[in-house]
Amino acid sequence: MRKLLTLSLLAATLAAPAFSAQGIQVNGTLVPQARVDAFVKQMTAQGQPDSPELRNAARDRVVMTELLRQEAVKKGLDKSPEYKSELENVQSALLANLYVRDYMKSHPISEAELKAEYEQMKSQMHQKTYHARHILVKTEAEARAVIDQLKKGKKFEDLARARSLDTGSKDNGGDLGFVDPAQLVPEFANVMTKLAKGQITQTPVKSQFGWHVIQLVDSKDADFPPFDQVKAQLEQQVQGKRFDAFLNQLKTQAKVQ
Repeated sequence: MRKLLTLSLLAATLAAPAFSAQGIQVNGTLVPQARVDAFVKQMTAQGQPDSPELRNAARDRVVMTELLRQEAVKKGLDKSPEYKSELENVQSALLANLYVRDYMKSHPISEAELKAEYEQMKSQMHQKTYHARHILVKTEAEARAVIDQLKKGKKFEDLARARSLDTGSKDNGGDLGFVDPAQLVPEFANVMTKLAKGQITQTPVKSQFGWHVIQLVDSKDADFPPFDQVKAQLEQQVQGKRFDAFLNQLKTQAKVQ
């Protein structure tokens, strides 16, 4: 029994791939450790934590891929037209991706460019946000009836809960909270931004959704994140614009028939 167990362990040892600092020996073929490291890097980039379990899984994946590659070579698939065609596609995509990375590295974005992009973003954002309520109904006549009831002392919140068709705000008395006018349909935003604090529209406002009665509760200066908080996002944005311009230049100069 002991002899059989020893032979089994020996056979398992001989069959298992050998691991070293240089890589993994699989049936006498050395698979570089860099291939395992690349798989680990890919997984950690997708959010998986680096761990012994992940590295073991990476080694298993690399070993299995190498075993399948060896079987494919034995069958002559590396000489097939399909392999050669797919290999050309992979090589083209790889070289293109390497060029993109090299372009980004050799064309760094300056601090001045990032700050200019930041100021442009700020200028495009509304300087104020508005806290509004509204009551949405189907017809102009219904909206005028709501306005009449408000003039007689009915509470805006109560009428919104009873009559508004906007299911997202009616239970809150028509309250939309603080909103950027750019997030609203223009007909609504144009009227809302002209109201004084506490004022209610005296004529119904028509939009694609129906007829609105609007109350401006309050307004305040818009919050804009500090430069350092959005710097990384700005860098990607500026790099993207610059590379798009470069691609367009390549297209216009290329001879494609």
